[in-house]
Amino acid sequence: MATEILMPALSPTMTEGKLARWLKKEGDTVNSGDVLAEIETDKATMEVEAIEEGILGRILIQEGAEGVAVNTPIAILVEEGEAVPDNIDTPKNVASAEPAPVPQPVASAPVAAQAAPAQRADKPVGRVVASPLARRIARQKNIDLAAIKGTGPNGRIVKRDVEAALNKAPSAGQVASALPASGGSSAVPHTTMRKVIARRLSESKATIPHFYVSIDVELDALLALRAQLNAMSPAEGADAFKLSVNDMLIKASAVALKQVPEVNASYTEDAMILHEDADISVAVSLDDGLITPIVKQADRKSLKDISQEAKDLIARARAGKLKPEEFQGGTFSISNMGMYGVKDFAAIVNPPQAAILAIAAGKKQAVVKGNELAIATVMTVTLSVDHRVVDGAAAARWLSAFRTAVESPLSLVL
Repeated sequence: MATEILMPALSPTMTEGKLARWLKKEGDTVNSGDVLAEIETDKATMEVEAIEEGILGRILIQEGAEGVAVNTPIAILVEEGEAVPDNIDTPKNVASAEPAPVPQPVASAPVAAQAAPAQRADKPVGRVVASPLARRIARQKNIDLAAIKGTGPNGRIVKRDVEAALNKAPSAGQVASALPASGGSSAVPHTTMRKVIARRLSESKATIPHFYVSIDVELDALLALRAQLNAMSPAEGADAFKLSVNDMLIKASAVALKQVPEVNASYTEDAMILHEDADISVAVSLDDGLITPIVKQADRKSLKDISQEAKDLIARARAGKLKPEEFQGGTFSISNMGMYGVKDFAAIVNPPQAAILAIAAGKKQAVVKGNELAIATVMTVTLSVDHRVVDGAAAARWLSAFRTAVESPLSLVL
């Protein structure tokens, strides 16, 4: 019996998706658990596995099709020797994978003709009546007199008409901004992920009252502890580990959230939601955007467990193999650009979370300790906060708790 394969809902917010690639072709044998296709959702590119066995009889939605609604038939699975029913139609209202049009260079044309093209259709074809002065100005300014309506006697074009057309014409800068760069340009169609990133971050900045608090944190004690712990790791095997600075900062963030629980919260119209667990979303850069896999219950896990879990999540995120529950949710986010040498930056709150920590590079610099100068490795961190949820004093207390956890890192292993 023929079975329809439907576009799955791969996340709670997914209403449609893009069929990025078929991994099976018509006529292929399909076993339960086989990967049929890759679907680009509003969160990530994910694999779709077969639930039933059979033969892929017909592909209804071709590769690259966008806007495929959830539960739309995308293919037909038949049994061995069974024909595909004739009454099955290809779904309508699905955007085909056509490349976006590339802006073409616009041929140079008289400026006034671009400013008022509609007037030309209203003018009779024939000799343009204009004063000698108006003609000379139009010739000097490259103005098309046929696009100008005269206000002189019997519709004659006079000086003031040409000057008015000049004032209405777009400036050279405005015209240039609409044209491709002289070196050539190309249009890159937005992926579903890029569209969602643009929409969600625009909504965040437009609807969430952000404020930002920064603090300098010394890293030397944490770096020394990291070196000691890594030296204790077996050379290989299941128990081997290699802690990164980011692993330890995930733990420090979780410790601070437990100490200042007001920051581990979400805003709703009716109530403030305080979260018991510290689920840390970690921003991971992808080729076409970013995704935030979650280290859940980071406050309860050891540094070794956090390190192994984070590395696995990041690897699978970049391979497009995360499950929805592994990147949806989270109660707090961190974004680390220290590996790029960034001095400081501010991130955008990822709703419904109340805060995100932006982590910059650690650099050696002079610091005052007591009455003496010393050299320390210092990084700047900036907490972006939803002011509907968290007040300034609570944000400052959270940063103080975070700094204490980093500068006295034994609390991360106790």
